[in-house]
Formats: sequence, structure tokens, C-alpha cells
Amino acid sequence: MKVIPVPCLSDNYAYVLIDEKANQVVAIDPVEPAKVLSVIKDLNMPFHTVLTTHHHADHSGGNTQITTMVPGLEMYGGDSRIPQMTRQLKDGEEFTLGSLRVRAMQTFGHTTSSICYYVQDKDERLVFTGDTLFVGGCGRLFEGTPKDMHESLNGKLAKLPGDTKVYAGHEYTASNLRFALSVDPDNAALQRKAELCAKLACTMPSTIAEELATNPFMRVDQPALQQAAGRTDPVEVLGEIRRMKDKF
Repeated sequence: MKVIPVPCLSDNYAYVLIDEKANQVVAIDPVEPAKVLSVIKDLNMPFHTVLTTHHHADHSGGNTQITTMVPGLEMYGGDSRIPQMTRQLKDGEEFTLGSLRVRAMQTFGHTTSSICYYVQDKDERLVFTGDTLFVGGCGRLFEGTPKDMHESLNGKLAKLPGDTKVYAGHEYTASNLRFALSVDPDNAALQRKAELCAKLACTMPSTIAEELATNPFMRVDQPALQQAAGRTDPVEVLGEIRRMKDKF
């Protein structure tokens, strides 16, 4: 199992997931179909499936074009706003793509259409998180509440194995980590993460363990974040630091 990040638009990533055992590929959020299909063409593997993380146009906006370019694609998504969707997924629904096992994780907060895709083979685990979980951050609360995002991040994603690789929908890491350091300045793991990421053009993948150690939105039970937010309830802490990030 391999993943190729495909830079799209200004700071988006689409992804091409390679299933070497089944000799096929899957596309995640192919917002610029020509770029994604160019990668797939070079791989010379069958392509039948698109996974869409949520309905926003910078993630689902290529769906109609790519189904025109590749007729018969299966399009997975979380609600009826996903263009060209052929299969609507429920929370916790599991399915197979070739040799890969996939679990749909409904992750409200950024949108109510959001699905994170947890993918496993015999040796490895990864998750495509769209705009729910970023490296060092989380998505804005457009259609959800702090409680929704807390459940998505800390009730669901945080429970995945620590070595699960995280592939987020945007390269927002530099600004996310600057903010994280402003509210959690004494976090040595965060300091090391910021130093490492400053040298990288693409900061994906992270891991769940790294995010638990460095991401302020997954550390809302920690005294440093509670002090920065002026609150102790984890949901209220998340809501306050999200408001702080919005103004940062």
C-alpha cells in the first residue's frame, strides 16, 4: 500500500492510493482530475473508485469531470451533496477495495458530510482526514459545534492505532504549528515537529501518535491548553482555541 500526494489548487492535496497486491488504484478528492489522472496513467493500473471526504468544492469539485473522463467510476461519499455519488456511506461502515479494508468514519464539525477513510492492509494503517484533522490543526466549524469536532478528533480519530498515517486535505502545517506553539509553547514534541516540518515541502503523512503529542485540538485535556483557553472542560477548550485560531 502506497500513497502519492497530488498538489492541487493553491494548497490542496488529492491522493492516489496504490493497492499493489490487487494491482489497482483509488483516488481521494481528485479536485483537479487531469493532474490525478496523469499520475494514474503513469502507474498503468486499473482505476475504478473515488473516495470523497466532504462536499466542499475544493474537495468534490472534480467529481463530475473525472466521471466524464473515466466513465463508470464508483463514487463514495457521506451525503447527497457529493457530486456523482454512487454509494452513500454510514458511520462505521466497512468495505473492501481490492486487498484493502476501509472503514468510513463520520466526522462532524467542519461539515456534516465529512467522512474520514481508515484504510488497512496486513502491514499498515492510514487515514484520509479531509478537512477534519490537519497536521497540527483541525478544520473550521462551518456546520458543526465544538462538541462535534471534539467527538470526531478525540472520540474517534484519537482511538486509531498510534502508527496510523494521517493524510490531510490541505498543506496548512506551517500556520497550524505557529498557532500551536502560541498556545502550547513548552511542548518539546511540538517544538521538534515544527523544526522538522519547516524543512519539508509536503508534511504528509503525520501519524495519530504525533498528532496526539502536538496538535492542540487533540490535547484539550492538557493543562497548558486549558490555561491558554481559560477553561477546563475539553469541549469548551476546543471551542475557544478554535476561535483563537480563526483570528490568528
